[in-house]
Amino acid sequence: MFRAKLSVPSWIALSAAALLAAGCSSTSVDKTANWSPNRIYSEAKEEAGSGAYDKAVPLYEKLEGRAAGTPLAQQAQLEKAYAQYKSGEKASAIATIDRFMKLHPASTALDYALYLKGVINFNDDLGMFAFMTRQDLSERDQKAAKESFESFKDLVTRFPDSRYAPDARQRMNYIVNSLAQYEVHVARYYYSRGAYLAAINRAQIALADYREVPALEEALFIMVKSYDALGMKDLRDDAQRVLTTNYPQSTYLANGFKGKDDPWWKLW
Repeated sequence: MFRAKLSVPSWIALSAAALLAAGCSSTSVDKTANWSPNRIYSEAKEEAGSGAYDKAVPLYEKLEGRAAGTPLAQQAQLEKAYAQYKSGEKASAIATIDRFMKLHPASTALDYALYLKGVINFNDDLGMFAFMTRQDLSERDQKAAKESFESFKDLVTRFPDSRYAPDARQRMNYIVNSLAQYEVHVARYYYSRGAYLAAINRAQIALADYREVPALEEALFIMVKSYDALGMKDLRDDAQRVLTTNYPQSTYLANGFKGKDDPWWKLW
């Protein structure tokens, strides 16, 4: 009996067709295809409410498309940003918020968008073991802190009566203290390594850039100790005079450097 032989090109074509058919048969069915926008929103809220933020995100994305041009789509964008933030996708969350603000500059929820952006940057990169290392905001890179401050500042400037403004102001105060403390943290590091001139320079940055923040007391003390280590007694005495004038109850001169306080996250 005559048996036809498949040529190489024919064999490849049939294999490709089989693979394509297998792929089509395994493609997941969109269970939301016949859902109304309200049902999609309800399901997304339920997933987020149970802590399954990673499952809520794609539902919010579908809702954005299904309800495009409606207030529900705007709500979906903001709730998607929050779900992305809670699931650890902070860069995506910021991108979603920026897109929302660009598309809806007159939205009544713009104050919340600014607040959420500030909170995301405020908590940026704490890491799951920060509570064990007692690392606070002043010991990490300050880029996110500065971006957080700008979002909160924009919020309280444009929406001073917003329900989110009081908390934003509190966080702004903390960030300012943190930025000053960051300079002092670096100054203390240089001092501990014997780099006294570098320590003085960083302490002076804190004194020049910030006013009425707790970190300035230690900045002056670092200057006193650094000038003393360098044998610059006149400058040491000047720094000590400023320290005792502005902080008459200071314990630094008697007790030296303090231990670490409770981490910042205990404030909230």
